[in-house]
Amino acid sequence: MRIYMTSFNRIIRAVVLSGAMALLFACSTPANIAYIQDVREGTVLTPPAASAIRLKPMDQISIIVSCRDPQVAAMFNLPTYTRRIGEQSNLSANLGSNTNGMSGYTVGSNGAIDFPIIGEVIIAGLTREQAADLIKERLVDSKQIKDPVVTVEFMNLGFSVLGEVVRPGRYAIDRDRFTVLDALSRAGDLTIDGQRENVTLLRNEGGRDEVYQINLLNAQSLYSSPAFYVQQGDIIYVTPNERRQRESTINGNTIRSTSFWISLSSLATSVAVLVINSVRLSK
Repeated sequence: MRIYMTSFNRIIRAVVLSGAMALLFACSTPANIAYIQDVREGTVLTPPAASAIRLKPMDQISIIVSCRDPQVAAMFNLPTYTRRIGEQSNLSANLGSNTNGMSGYTVGSNGAIDFPIIGEVIIAGLTREQAADLIKERLVDSKQIKDPVVTVEFMNLGFSVLGEVVRPGRYAIDRDRFTVLDALSRAGDLTIDGQRENVTLLRNEGGRDEVYQINLLNAQSLYSSPAFYVQQGDIIYVTPNERRQRESTINGNTIRSTSFWISLSSLATSVAVLVINSVRLSK
């Protein structure tokens, strides 16, 4: 009888210990969750000099010319097209762009577009405002229109977000200055398993991919990064944490995981029940 009771006490201790370990692992609070942890009230953060997005070959833009005489302006505007109700183009579906049925211009490999009446206009390397000013100048020089107002909008400019975010995918850039925080917000923010201190941004510059590491936990590091402002074609990857990486293995139930200790606690409880039943039967 004493042997049974001694074994029973040991089993109970094992159950309590394994349960405590399970709670310890399950209830621990990760430190690397909150963004920009190094700031306090009154902190002033200075982002890098905002570099407006510059047009590149294969970028698509819409250009609208307006003036006092709508018939004259119509000569310089591409025709619009209509869609059936509920129909959406692949471009709009993937990038969330709202082109309202407008046709657009694609910047050629030579950096130019072929504009009605005034001909070829080289706009690669220009911002939206600079492109609009250049086209306006060319229109005035053509003496076809006296008081043009030129509006240039992005159509297919976007970025991709991969890894541990709520909604990975490709998203549209809808303004000139679009930060990495805006980009991650567009993708639904990081999941709880994303490494805030290990976000990678890939950017094609001059025909080669540049790699930038972004630490969302440190405000000074984040705001001084050349990748703070997103450019068209950027790819953002959020690295999964160790727990998420272990779950992707064939046997992710390791000693460092909560599920391991819960399984161990369950096993110890089952053994304890068997011992108790054996003690009762032996009486």
